[in-house]
This record gives sequence, C-alpha cells and structure tokens, in this order.
Amino acid sequence: MDATGCARAASAQARAGSKAESASAAVFTSRATSSGCETTSQRAYRGRDLHVRRHRYGDSVDPLADLNPEQRRAAEAVRGPVCILAGAGTGKTTTITRRIAYQVAAGAFDPTQIMAVTFTDKAGGELRTRLAALGVTRVRAGTFHSAALRQLRHFAPGELGRILPSKALLLRQIGNRLRAPYKFRPAGDLAAEIEWAKNRRIGPERYLDAAEDREPPIPADLMARVYVDYERRKEADGLLDFEDLLERAVRLFENDDRAAATFRAQYRAFTVDEYQDVNLLQQALLDLWLGDRDDLCVVGDDYQSIYAFTGAGPEHLLGVPARFPHATVVRLEENYRSTPQVLALANRLVPRLGGAEKVLRPTLVDGLEPVVAAFASPADESAALVEVIRAAPPPLEEIAILCRTNARLTDFEEVLHEAGIPFQGSSLLDRDAARRLMRRLERDDREATDAVRSAAVESGWLEQLPDKLGERELVRQNDLARLVALAAAFEGDAAAFVADLRRRFDPGGDGARGVNLLTLHRAKGLEFDAVFLPRLEEKELPSRQARTPAEIDEERRLLYVGMTRAKRTLWLSWSGKRSRFVAELGHAPAEGAVRSKQEWTPTAERLRAWRLERAREDGVPPYVVFHDTVLHAIADAQPTSLGELSQIAGVGPAKLERYGDAVLALL
Repeated sequence: MDATGCARAASAQARAGSKAESASAAVFTSRATSSGCETTSQRAYRGRDLHVRRHRYGDSVDPLADLNPEQRRAAEAVRGPVCILAGAGTGKTTTITRRIAYQVAAGAFDPTQIMAVTFTDKAGGELRTRLAALGVTRVRAGTFHSAALRQLRHFAPGELGRILPSKALLLRQIGNRLRAPYKFRPAGDLAAEIEWAKNRRIGPERYLDAAEDREPPIPADLMARVYVDYERRKEADGLLDFEDLLERAVRLFENDDRAAATFRAQYRAFTVDEYQDVNLLQQALLDLWLGDRDDLCVVGDDYQSIYAFTGAGPEHLLGVPARFPHATVVRLEENYRSTPQVLALANRLVPRLGGAEKVLRPTLVDGLEPVVAAFASPADESAALVEVIRAAPPPLEEIAILCRTNARLTDFEEVLHEAGIPFQGSSLLDRDAARRLMRRLERDDREATDAVRSAAVESGWLEQLPDKLGERELVRQNDLARLVALAAAFEGDAAAFVADLRRRFDPGGDGARGVNLLTLHRAKGLEFDAVFLPRLEEKELPSRQARTPAEIDEERRLLYVGMTRAKRTLWLSWSGKRSRFVAELGHAPAEGAVRSKQEWTPTAERLRAWRLERAREDGVPPYVVFHDTVLHAIADAQPTSLGELSQIAGVGPAKLERYGDAVLALL
C-alpha cells in the first residue's frame, strides 16, 4: 500500500477507533489483524533479513520451531504494537516466550532492552526459565510491583519506606474500633475495597463520590473513615503498600523528565501478559514506560477477565485497536489442553461472552462427553460426585472440584472426609471463623450446642444475612453458620466438638495431597484431567451478589474459566434451581426430570442393566456411558429415532454414534 493509501487507512481506522469500545469490538469481530501499513519503527526495520540471526544462540535453538501459523505470525511481529488474543489453553506463554527470543535472535533488540511484565512472580520465573532454554538471558521479567520497586530504588530512594506486606493487621486494628456489627467484618474485605479505590487512583478525599453507586463491605461513610485512618496510620509509620509503589513510580516519571528519559533509553520493548487484568493504575505506569513509542506486545483473553473487584477490566485489551489502529492483532484459538467434547460445550458460551470472539479449536483426540446432570438434593449430588471420583482413572491430584466460594467448598471437604478421599487446597479449619472459635472452645466443658452458638453470636454471626456482604465476610458468616449447625447435631461438650472438627476437616497440613478443592478464581491458570463444577444454581453461579449486567457477565466468565480448566473429564451438576448459564449451554431439562437415585422405572432399570454390561465391555465406569439422570430422561422421553434421542441433554454426537442404536433397541 502506498503512503497515501496508508494515510487514508490510518485516518479511517482512527475515526472508527474514536468510537472506543464498540469500535474495538467491531475490529475484533471482523477478525481484522493488521492494516497492512507500517509504523515508524516497522519502516525503520523493513528490509532486514529476520532469519539471518536466528542461530545466534546455536543452530539447535530455533525460536520459531513447532509453532502453529498464528503463533508464528505473532512471534515474527518483532516491532510495533502487537495484540495477541489468546484463548484458554492455546499456548500463550510459549508464544510470547518465542516472540521475545526471536526479537533477540533477529537483532531487533538486545535482551537488556526488553521488559516482560507478568502478574505473579511465579509466572515471571517460568518466563525466564523458558527463555534461558532458548538461549536468551538478561531479559527483565517480573510483576508491575517488582518493577516499580526497582525503579524507585534506582531513581528516588528517598521515596521508599518500609513495605507493608499485608493491609490486614492495620485494618483489623482500625476495624475493631467500629460499632457492631461492622467491627466483625474481615480485614480482607476492607482491604479489597481500599485496593479497588487505589487501583483506580481514587484517594480518600474522592472515595465517597466515587463509591456512590457501589455497595462497600460496610456503609460508605464508615468505609471512607477507615480509608482515611488507614492512610494516616500508614504514613505516620513510614509504610508503603503495593499500590503506593505503583503510584509513586507513576509520579516519578510524570515529574522527573530525566528519570523518564533514562528509563526509556534502557528499555525499548515491552511485553505484558494477562493484559485483560490490568487496572488503571498499572496502565498509567505502562503508558509512562512506553512514552510515545509503540514497541508493545500485549497478550490476554477478555473471556477470562474475572477480577473486577480489584479494579481490573478487559477495556484496555479491547481498546488496543482504537489506540493503535496499525496494531497487528493475532488470535490464538488452537487449544492444546482439552478434548473436542470439552471445548464444544465451553464454546456454547461464546455468543454471550462478548468482546473479541474466540472459538477454541481442538487439537487432541476425542474424549468423553461432559456430564451435565440434575439431582434431587445436594446429598444425592455429593454422593454421585464421590462415586465418580472413586472410579475415576486419573490420580487424585489431577482431579479438581471448583466452586464459586470457599464457603461452598466446605460442603465437599466434609463429603470427601466421610468418604476417606484425601483433598488439598481448602480447609474450614484454616479460615478465620473456625480458627478463632476452636481456640476459644478447645477447653470448654459446656454442652457443644449452646457453647458454639454463644461463641458464634459473640463473633458477629447473623442468622439472616444482609445483601451485598463482602466476599470474605460472606464466607465467614457461612462458616459460622456451618459450625453452629454441626454443633447442634453433636452430642458432647465443646472441647470434644473441637476434637471432632479436627478429625473430620483437617486435610493433613501443608503437605496434603489429593483432590484439589479450589474457588473458580483460584483455579485460573491451572489445568486438571478431571474438573467437577457442582452447585451450578441461581444464587451460587451467578452469585447472589451479582445483580448488574456487568456483574452477571463476569459470573458467566467465571463458569467459562472453570470449564476450560478440564483436559478430559468435565462434570456440571446442580440440585436446586439450575443456573441460567446451564440453559445457555443448551441443557434445560424439565424440573420433573430431577429425581432421587431410588426412583427407577422398569424402562430405566433395563437401561441401567444395559449400561453396566456395556461399561464392563468398554472397560470404563458406568457413568462414562450415561449418567443416571440421562437414563431417567431417556426412559421418560421414549425416543423412537436417533434424531429424537439426540435432543436429550447428555446425549452428544459421540454418544449418539456409539450407543444410539443399542438404546433404541432397548426401548
């Protein structure tokens, strides 16, 4: 394209970009990847042979080896703005690692000129390890906070105080002075609200106005007082929290031209991982690092943006085409984690996820159809889950039960304990409510029911929960309620009750192994052979706290994140009012199809006998053929053709082909 054409194209894209998010969505939806026009930096680099130096670190190390076409295209775009839209399990870390290695191998940048920003220290370490395996060292890789700390130490050591490792202790001291019931609110909920404000660069003086449409963990006027007191005490003690590090680094580069120029002379190319989770404060610092340059590569997936409570959101990722109309946009959609059956179900959520469309394509061989099942009661649901876990082929460490909250995971701590199945990752006894109550009652000889109820009330237990409690306070209240209920069913004194709690709920300490019990938030970035998503019910997922369209959208993304953790086996179930998201997945069985395990009609019994025989022939557990709920639905529907059979939830294409004729013959 000639210069005039490029100018016209850039102008048109800039006009489109001015429509902000809608324009961004339009660019992504149309799957445009590049304008075909070069940036200044791309023109300066034009004509160089990008392949001549690929062997700089040895002929055996090729940064582009074994990449799929889209990964390779991203890796070869060594200059100018690049936006990598990386779906779940599509090899984003491989892609950005290879791109950095190729930037060095092709001579675009020296390793010391490259900064890679990750969201955890662990991710930064993995990035450095992978780069070293490709022969590349001395690339700076770490979190926003570690980079800000390093820059302040270098340019403005006088701005540094002692780093506050956690806000909890200071906020607990402040919170204890509040009136009941607010004095019992977990310090973590207060800290989360302060972080929400600071990540949006909202100081105490602006908090009340900014929080007008929010429901903070305590009334807004009290929260504002807590925020003011927190900042005052912190400053008096010479302390800095992690948000302060970022804010002071921003002010440094805003006010010190020499420091900004020196930094930009050193670092010339930036890669930012998990860009969908960048907040306003982090973006402000990134903008100052970049200056008026455009050698920026961002990678992320707006479908996995699940941290709005921290002030993060996908708007920066989705806004890349508006900010850089000439950006190279690459979609990674080839999935290397999950079977076609898992991806087919997860992809059904895509039309409602909005943003930048990404439809995951499988690269693995066929596997099991996901189980989508309704149960008559939570007890039936839990019993079926335990039965399946016992029969599951993967090691227990490759199995995960994912729930919306820690409080709900407690259900499965108890169930797994009773079944003798070890678990890791969640423990009622490690959380604040149980820990404090047990310390208080371990030598108490009063009757357990009264002693536990009295201690719970004194700890701020509310029998009727108000709306919009903070996440940690909701977990604490549910834990207190569970302890009261367990004590009511216990015969003995409080000290014996404490001993019984340890027997039933202690997972075995830090070295515990077994089934992973995780919240959906904590599961992000992980993968397991088998993933169970129970309690998919209204007021669970979506959470009872989610009311606005934006909050419901984030709850939907949480389900998507959970489903895409599964490699081979995926189980979705419910026993109450099923989640609206289940219907969006195309599974909407009538409520009458939910029944207890004992209610078997003669037709269902024939199907069950056939299933057992077929499972033995195939060498698989019976649930792999069809779940009980599916057998009941088939018996009720009495399909007379493969087409009618295919309309029943839980009968996917693979099962239809494998078992369809045999099932119809039984009917």
